[in-house]
Amino acid sequence: MSGKVVFVGAGPGAADLITVRGARIIAEADIVIWASSLVQPGIVAGAKPGAELVDSASASLEDIEPHYRRARDEGLLVARVHTGDPAIYGATAEQRDLIRTLGLEFESVPGVSAFSAAAARMEVEITVPEVSQSLILTRLEGGRTPMPPRETVRGFAAHGATMALYLSAARNKVLQEELLAGGYPPDTPCIIGHQVTWPDELMLRCELADLSATMREHKLWKHTVVLVGPALAEGPIATRSHLYHPGFRHEYRAAEPDAQADLRSHGTRGVTEEIR
Repeated sequence: MSGKVVFVGAGPGAADLITVRGARIIAEADIVIWASSLVQPGIVAGAKPGAELVDSASASLEDIEPHYRRARDEGLLVARVHTGDPAIYGATAEQRDLIRTLGLEFESVPGVSAFSAAAARMEVEITVPEVSQSLILTRLEGGRTPMPPRETVRGFAAHGATMALYLSAARNKVLQEELLAGGYPPDTPCIIGHQVTWPDELMLRCELADLSATMREHKLWKHTVVLVGPALAEGPIATRSHLYHPGFRHEYRAAEPDAQADLRSHGTRGVTEEIR
């Protein structure tokens, strides 16, 4: 018999921020594996009667393997529920290796990540024309999990782009120092999201110079994502995307002549040509 494992992105926390597809897989699964330390119970509350719910909060990969073997032997569907998006710090690659050796099918359902939820909660756009058009998603090096030698917070900070930092809250002083050393000015806007979209959510704003002090004041050492970059500033922006400018022509819309002349007089920097 042939079973199947589906990695399901649970989203940042709130039960209604899981995808429709992810919720459907959980509702159909014979075995639901989830970590109560990272995933809200409401996410798996829709499991069907008789489904086996396995809390993996304290489990190793070896502890989970018997459930995959059972799925293979009995032709069962497993929903392997991961916080946020399974592709981001989800430790799914090693599970796929195991699943392949067992002869199981597998697929993944993406989920809303904490950085995206934090930006939404604070009503900011991560990519603002002429301010930042890139997002760097990383973690502070030097922790228990080794980082590739060329991937450093200081090196990434030199780009001045928007940065989302995971798994770095416990070493917030070093984090602040490395961001400053990389070139972000002390007044660079920061957003701190703790347990984003959970009932005990805490969302904070501060300048980079106050990042460590703010995190220490609120005793934030885990379940926290930090966004840094000039695009996160409050208030009106100084630039606008050309996409919705009446003077910008694309395949679905002609440009208004007067608006087009005004647009040309201001140059073409920061043009966003994607059709959304």
